[in-house]
Amino acid sequence: MTLLETLARGSGAVASYAAVGVLLMIVGFYVIDWATPGKLSEIIRSGRNPNATLLASSAMAAVGLIVAASIWASGGRLAEGLAGTAVFGLVGIVVQTVAMLVFDRIVGISVRDLVQEPELQPGARLLAVTHVAIGLITAVAVI
Repeated sequence: MTLLETLARGSGAVASYAAVGVLLMIVGFYVIDWATPGKLSEIIRSGRNPNATLLASSAMAAVGLIVAASIWASGGRLAEGLAGTAVFGLVGIVVQTVAMLVFDRIVGISVRDLVQEPELQPGARLLAVTHVAIGLITAVAVI
């Protein structure tokens, strides 16, 4: 295989993984939006709410960890890697959302209340770390 063929093949794989990763981040954002009272993008953009921003950012970081681990675990097998990335990414998004809702119900950290607070709250920090930890746990499970 020539250098040009190698570069073309590699570029196609990078573009494919990037497309799946971006799609998963979009899906992740809208699932978190669905689970968060109010329109998350509006709360972040217009309300400039630091709690909503931290929760959404940590969810995106977690999805990124899962996508990266799925790519790593694919071992260069593109079709298998793309399928694994999509499935494991969706599983991670579901687990993150369930964890957020469980915290809301059981632990008593209300996402509804957090996204209405104008100042950064300790509960938002805890939920953000939970998002990233779940992403890391899922990522390591993929590997």
